[in-house]
Amino acid sequence: MKAEAKAEAAPAGGGSKKKLIIIIVAVLILAIGGGAGAFFMLKGQDASAEHEEEPVKKKSKKKKKEAGPPVYVPVEPFTVNLQPEEGEQYLQLAFTLQVGDAEQSEVIKNNMPKVRSRILLLLSSKKASEINTPEGKQALSKEILEQVNQPFEDHGDEQEVTEVLFTSFIIQ
Repeated sequence: MKAEAKAEAAPAGGGSKKKLIIIIVAVLILAIGGGAGAFFMLKGQDASAEHEEEPVKKKSKKKKKEAGPPVYVPVEPFTVNLQPEEGEQYLQLAFTLQVGDAEQSEVIKNNMPKVRSRILLLLSSKKASEINTPEGKQALSKEILEQVNQPFEDHGDEQEVTEVLFTSFIIQ
């Protein structure tokens, strides 16, 4: 009987070892298949997320620039003779420039003589009737903006002045 017991134990042990090996192999195959499936699904989501995030990143860069407080550069007042219409007329004008950042502020300040010269030439070419109305003041603001945004050096970069804000506007 001892021989029969050993004979019965051997096949039972061999069968359970085979079952154990089959189960381990099946688990490994499922794990590898699941891992590969998860990898490809996540890779697909990452690729679509990258395409969705790229425009957002571009917008956020702009928002970062705009998020800070505005930077202003005050310009000393001008007093100029206007083109004659009804005798001698003068314009006394003070304004402030709004720029993109502190770096642009420094560029404007370092080139203030050029800024003042350009604006002086522009203002002295105007007639009182052209700039006395709200529309005329807005047009003058746009012209000043164009003059200030022109490069200070040949083939240089344009300035980033975003707005001209009048602080005093007197015609006599």
